[in-house]
Amino acid sequence: MRLFAAVIPPESVAHQLGAAVAPLHTLPGADRLRWTEPAGWHFTIAFYGEVAEEKLPELSVRLERAAKRHHPFEVCFSGGGRFGDRALWIGVAGAEAREAMARLAATAQAAGRRAGVTHEDPHAYTAHLTIARSRERGRPRAPGGRVALLPYTEALADFASVTWEVGELVLLHSRPPVSGVPGERPRYERVAGWPLGG
Repeated sequence: MRLFAAVIPPESVAHQLGAAVAPLHTLPGADRLRWTEPAGWHFTIAFYGEVAEEKLPELSVRLERAAKRHHPFEVCFSGGGRFGDRALWIGVAGAEAREAMARLAATAQAAGRRAGVTHEDPHAYTAHLTIARSRERGRPRAPGGRVALLPYTEALADFASVTWEVGELVLLHSRPPVSGVPGERPRYERVAGWPLGG
């Protein structure tokens, strides 16, 4: 199973984000991006990759312990960001909220290591919710290369959602597209969830 730990925004906040993202679909090059589905919006906290089913009970125990070590905390979506021209994302406002997300990520990653599930990411954790990705993988092959994402981040510069509480750590199963239909997206299925603070 391809698993990862995540934080999922409330439906009302996802709806507010959806209203901010909708106008981006009219920008030049938007049809050359792979847009994520609101139903699958999440913050990846720790990615574990392929996990053998027999390791799931231990991982679940470790993630429950990890969740207990953190109190619920408030976050607010704020502005847009990008990883080069590869991915477009929504960020989190305030150093305190970003630090709380990073601490939760570090604990969930440690839980994976202790359960014998490792997928080390060499990059520092950045709290972000991906809303679009380039259809070009690796070296761009399409005429004109990748879509320039700077105009998209500029369009999102003033966006701020209502404040909401992160109160749960969730384990999700990512099911990759199987139909072969262009544009099909992965499906995310909830495996388990644990309240922060126990």
